[in-house]
Amino acid sequence: MEVGSLPVELWRVILAYLPLPDLGRCCQVCRAWRELVLSLDNTRWRQLCLGCPECRHPNWPSQPHVEPPSWREALKEHALATRTWNQNGPELQSSACLLFFRRRKDRRVWHVGPGCEFETLRGALGVVGPYDRVVLHPGVYEEQAEVALKVPVELVGLGRLGEVALLVCMEQQCPTARLCNLVFMPPWFSTVVYKTSWGHVQLDNCNFEGAQLQVRGPGTCQARFCSFSQGSSAHLLGVVLSLLDSCDFSGSDTASVTVEGPPVSERNWACKHLAALARTLPSCSVSGNNDSPPRGRLAGSTGGHQPPGANVKKEHVSIEDWQRRTGVDAVCQGTVIEDCWSDGDRSEGEEENQDGGGTNNTKNQFTLDYKIPCDHHGLSHLLKPRPDGSLPLASSPDPPSVTPEPLTFQQELDRDPEAQMLAASTLGCILRRCLFREGKGGVHLSNYGQARLEGNVFRGLNYAVRCIQNSTIVMLRNDVCECRASGVFLRLSAQGLIAENNIHSNGEAGLDIRKGANPIIVCNKIHSGLRSGVVVLGNGKGSIRSNQIFNNKEAGVYILFSGNPVVSGNHIFQGQAAGIAINENGRGIITENVIKENQWGGVDIRRGGDPILKNNYICYGYSDGVVVGERGRGLIEGNHVYCNKGCGVWVMSSSLPQLLGNYITHNCMYGLAVFCRKDPENIEARDGNWPGQEGIGGEGGSGERRGVEAEGREGQENLNEEGELFAWESDLDSEDERHSSRRSISVALVESNCMNYNGVGLYVKSSEPLNVFANLVNGNRGTGIAVLQSSQLTRLVTNCILENGRGGVTVEKDCRVELRGNGIYKNSGHGVGFSGNGQIVENDVVGNRGYGIQVSGGADIKVMRNRVQPAQGCGIAVLGPVKGVVHDNLLFQGHPGNKKTLLHMDPGNESCVLRNNSVLRHNNSCTSAPPWVLENPPPRPLASSPSGLSSSQYPSRLGISMTTRISATVESGCHSGSMFCSIL
Repeated sequence: MEVGSLPVELWRVILAYLPLPDLGRCCQVCRAWRELVLSLDNTRWRQLCLGCPECRHPNWPSQPHVEPPSWREALKEHALATRTWNQNGPELQSSACLLFFRRRKDRRVWHVGPGCEFETLRGALGVVGPYDRVVLHPGVYEEQAEVALKVPVELVGLGRLGEVALLVCMEQQCPTARLCNLVFMPPWFSTVVYKTSWGHVQLDNCNFEGAQLQVRGPGTCQARFCSFSQGSSAHLLGVVLSLLDSCDFSGSDTASVTVEGPPVSERNWACKHLAALARTLPSCSVSGNNDSPPRGRLAGSTGGHQPPGANVKKEHVSIEDWQRRTGVDAVCQGTVIEDCWSDGDRSEGEEENQDGGGTNNTKNQFTLDYKIPCDHHGLSHLLKPRPDGSLPLASSPDPPSVTPEPLTFQQELDRDPEAQMLAASTLGCILRRCLFREGKGGVHLSNYGQARLEGNVFRGLNYAVRCIQNSTIVMLRNDVCECRASGVFLRLSAQGLIAENNIHSNGEAGLDIRKGANPIIVCNKIHSGLRSGVVVLGNGKGSIRSNQIFNNKEAGVYILFSGNPVVSGNHIFQGQAAGIAINENGRGIITENVIKENQWGGVDIRRGGDPILKNNYICYGYSDGVVVGERGRGLIEGNHVYCNKGCGVWVMSSSLPQLLGNYITHNCMYGLAVFCRKDPENIEARDGNWPGQEGIGGEGGSGERRGVEAEGREGQENLNEEGELFAWESDLDSEDERHSSRRSISVALVESNCMNYNGVGLYVKSSEPLNVFANLVNGNRGTGIAVLQSSQLTRLVTNCILENGRGGVTVEKDCRVELRGNGIYKNSGHGVGFSGNGQIVENDVVGNRGYGIQVSGGADIKVMRNRVQPAQGCGIAVLGPVKGVVHDNLLFQGHPGNKKTLLHMDPGNESCVLRNNSVLRHNNSCTSAPPWVLENPPPRPLASSPSGLSSSQYPSRLGISMTTRISATVESGCHSGSMFCSIL
């Protein structure tokens, strides 16, 4: 009979009446018949799959509404899995094969129930032979003593699930057994309803109600489509391999699944079959795990130049678009620096430029013919176009337009053999496609236990996964949400791989890593948490890579109490607090992350926090880019900090960071601000009693403080449960160990940074010393460098301060400042406006629109060996009762039309000494510009390092210490300039 004799639709109707064996025979007729049978997937195969009393919906319990890719494949998978329990016959000897087939042929079926062969389960088990089938008719079967299974047997409940209930305690004393379609409830004398210590048990479509399943290695277990409710749980002790597939766990009193002890060395016969089954079953992704993060502001986020080989996504966004989108125009136009001082104030030279019309117009007067060439200074390479014609970051008027993309999971595996090995491991307990809901705990691993969790859903628990005491966890593509505490806890040297999970909407941190735990956390989505995304503390470690961490109420990554993770390649964005917070002696290596659009600081370092922060993209924040708070430390190197609504970098004067080679550009307020936090009015604030602390930043403002305290309380609760009770404090580094492991610095260091196109380049109001070496301060809207308070010495050495919208360097009275070896060129105000005490030595001050160097007030100063050429106005002006000396300076006249004297001192000044200064003027009879050049030395700053300074003096890795107890107080109140108030 040929297929073509009838329409295909009619053949499908006919074949839909065939039972399963006949459909299999029809598949073997020919290729056309096989294709016809396979085309019945959504009709007959679906009916057969759902009509099997031993098989629930293939995507039960987590996604029963989602159709499987193939109903036929789902039925085939179920049929193969149900046969695992009786595949323990020898395979190599023919006689053994014959014995195996004979045994199957002699298999008998026994019926238990009212009116059947046996009325009790114990009676039937007393006569069954190996591999017999015992069918339990509807009813409740109760035994008053423990029942032993001495021969391989199959127990099957007849009818719908729930019609056969067992109140028994069974101990398996045989190699294998299968239980199907049964409800287990605990007898009066034990909560354990089934236990095995060396055999294999297969559970299909069973319910456990208030009961416990116990498997001890080398015993094994395979549970499929089972339900554990009303406090039921599975305890696996030292198991080599067990598989729990498509099970529902609800209402647990402790943990739904407990895996304890290392896998035993001995294995039973089922291990190889379970391993093969674990490898062949398809992996299921969790719904929602592949959802893209909310777009909104994300579409406008950009970054800087990417590392070699990184995947990048180009997003061309202009600074004007971002300003319009976030409403920062007003902030950009007039940055308030101090109540009595603003970068909008005009210098005297600028006021003069505005008064006189055409003859006093600087652009007309100071033509290129009379300007001393100064473009070949030591930092000019940062401003020259590249060979391809593009502008470097230091001179580009637009913010960077390229951000690196996170690596994919496969790319992470390719570069990390350890992660690759963990991803392929199948030891211990394997949980796949299970649902954990509405209980205290999900999965608990302890004492070297091993587990693999894949495609599960954890919802509405106290915690989803707890891994402690050197245990190993592999979590792939799980959904962890709505936990009342943290989603995943790792303690006591736990380790493992946590990848491609969707961890969201948890009451505490998404992941909590403590006490030497060292997991690999890659390619997860960690978002929408009521607290932080990832917390690392108490000597916790870990490698946190290529994750998307967003929309958390507190810090995306929170490192404290000697936590020391590696955080690299993540996208941390749209958080309601800081992107990354390092506090209470936290440390870590934080590299190549994109940290953007966070409400508070992109990175916040304080209270002994001492990280390495390298090559990150910290941008588009609604406050500051990097905040180094009180007692903060760290190496901050090679980062791109741009387009933040507040400061690029905000440093408290009681901190000791090292800022090396960063690009700090296009920030709306200050590029780098160093603020004093030791004012008398801040005493109460330092004690955590400042007014309005609950109201700062709305709920999020005080959230991080509450966060630290609640983390401590929650940590106490958890540690009490584990019997630790702060035992991890004994593992903390002492202060002696800290200082022996690092070369300490005593002065905050700012070296080789580019601070361009900000409101103000560098702003200092500090009570502690500061070293500022070899920086490029270029194109800022306000002053290049403003020092308003500096009771200790601030050293400005070998910097290039170029083309800023106001003055080059402004120093207010009572400040102690040393200017040495700087190049101060073409600023719109005075080159140097100095009212404090200190030295101005060996600087080149050329082409500034105001005075070259203006010294005023009661300053005590030395002005020596400088080379000065003003655009107009005085070269060096000494105004008021200035004390000190002005000698050995070389002054060049600007445009011949400039009638102001190049060297001016108020006539009534008798305390300032002028000597050995040279003044070069134009020859009135010659119309051509004189051949003046800056040579011996060439234009400053020079290319070499400042004298007495070498890079070897600055340690590349900073050691960290740990406090002796968990405690946290609120940081002191806001400074007057930054939009950032307090994070903790």
